[in-house]
Amino acid sequence: MTETLFTISVSKTLARRVLAAAAVLTLVSQVGAQQPAVVSETSTSDEIQRFCTNIADAARDQRYLLQKQELEKLQSDVDGRIQTLEERTAEYQDWLKRRNDFLARAQAGLVDIFKTMKPDAAAPQLEEMRMEIAAAIIMQLPPRQSALFLSEMDPQKAGMISTIISSASDPNTSKAPSNIPKAPS
Repeated sequence: MTETLFTISVSKTLARRVLAAAAVLTLVSQVGAQQPAVVSETSTSDEIQRFCTNIADAARDQRYLLQKQELEKLQSDVDGRIQTLEERTAEYQDWLKRRNDFLARAQAGLVDIFKTMKPDAAAPQLEEMRMEIAAAIIMQLPPRQSALFLSEMDPQKAGMISTIISSASDPNTSKAPSNIPKAPS
């Protein structure tokens, strides 16, 4: 005796959907039940060490390349500054040569002017000049004429000029004597 209590008719599409849902539910429950992978301190450290070892050469090469570029930039800056200094040095040397030539011509002309002057007329003019220039002029005059000029000058200024002249002839003094008295203003 077979009794049928009820009959269920299911279409193929519905059956497929139910089976797919059951499979998804089974997989989801299994995924949730899995334990997360345990990462130990040593495995992380080993991975970091391997990673660093693998990229060390590339990082070193990149660092060297950056340093080389920086050094090349600095070298070009230094070369530019050296070139500028050389140009300015050449300009300064040219200017100094022209200045010295002019001073030599002017001094020679000035000495010639004072050679023709009388001591009583030249002495007041020499007193008004800077002491170093007056001393340079008197040094280039003949000794007899120099003595006459100094005798006509104020004794204090004549003494300062004589000190300058004597220090110029002393081989132990420097080019820029610091002990030369300045003329009172």
